[in-house]
Amino acid sequence: MRMAITGSTGMIGSTLISFFLSKGHSVTQITRQRVLKGAHQTPFLTWDPDAGQIDSQALEGHDAVIHLAGANVGERWSESYKKDILQSRVKGTRLLCQTLARLKDKPKVLLSASAVGYYGNHAPDKILDENSPQGQGFLPDVCQQWEEETKVAKDAGIRVVNMRFGVVLSKNGGALAKMWTPFQMGLGGVLGSGKQMMSWVALDEIPFIIGHLMNKDISGPVNLVSPQVVSNAQFTRVLGQVIKRPTIFHIPGFMIQLLFGEMGERLLLEGARVVPKRLQETGYQFHYPDLRSALEQAVR
Repeated sequence: MRMAITGSTGMIGSTLISFFLSKGHSVTQITRQRVLKGAHQTPFLTWDPDAGQIDSQALEGHDAVIHLAGANVGERWSESYKKDILQSRVKGTRLLCQTLARLKDKPKVLLSASAVGYYGNHAPDKILDENSPQGQGFLPDVCQQWEEETKVAKDAGIRVVNMRFGVVLSKNGGALAKMWTPFQMGLGGVLGSGKQMMSWVALDEIPFIIGHLMNKDISGPVNLVSPQVVSNAQFTRVLGQVIKRPTIFHIPGFMIQLLFGEMGERLLLEGARVVPKRLQETGYQFHYPDLRSALEQAVR
């Protein structure tokens, strides 16, 4: 296959490029960089979502497009940065989808990132799948607008999958990378009540899931999460066991709010039990279905 990827220099994008190149596929990176940097020297095309510019001619003839670009939600949120989080997703998705819709040789499928933040915060015993309604708050609103921008591609006859990612487990990026040093020092512990649910997926699982989504007639929202949802307390205990470090500390909620503000409250103290219903219904077999195996792979 011939595929194009936005956000190609990020943690997920880099993993996908390595995986798909190893399988003999062709990858074009969609990047803001005029000179391609990084480990993968593949064909690339430039874009600037803020200026509404993209090399549309170079997009012709791809079989699949994977859209991952967007500002990092794991930084402290000021009001201006919250606007950046939203606009980086809305502007980029709008530009990409409008461009794809106008191509003569359109891709067969667009796999566009979203997040389980769509569902908002829920009690630990409430199970949510792709049919569950949108939650309330900043992150659900961002996800809803993000996904809405893919409609123009769908209307143009492109199969669109909205990939609702859970917490991606890798010690080289994301939430686990931020936890790594304190846990290695024996300073890891439960956050807040510890009851908040964590829907996660192993980084090394994602290329297999995306391959599955490319080859199945699936469209609309799909939860990219493991079937084993855990609480923060369970996650803390298993991570401590895997890296052989104590996890005796408890960080109260007010400290999280003081240190990280609204971002910490929404990402660290809240959560939801989100399950991969559509993946399982379409026959996907997880390589890392349980937290222990996923963490052992992540820390190797």
